[in-house]
Amino acid sequence: MTNRRGRIGSSFEDYLAAQGSLEETNALAVKRVLAWQLEQAMERTQMSKSAMADAMQTSRSQLDRILDPENDHIRLDTLAAAAKALGLNLKIELVG
Repeated sequence: MTNRRGRIGSSFEDYLAAQGSLEETNALAVKRVLAWQLEQAMERTQMSKSAMADAMQTSRSQLDRILDPENDHIRLDTLAAAAKALGLNLKIELVG
């Protein structure tokens, strides 16, 4: 059955919420975007992974975890350090 907007049924978000995986899916999507943004900034500034790890005062393996789009366990201070190493600011906001 088609409603006035031409869609059938509920939204994909409703489906994920019903399955109990909406929060996990959103967290993973956010992490994938952040990892992509960091990699893009590294390419733009021509910063190698080794130089980035040095600027963050961390190991190359820790940086690999930060850049891993599947790893959604990352601390805010780590993200802030990554942004700072690239000359960027970290902006986090809540939206409704």
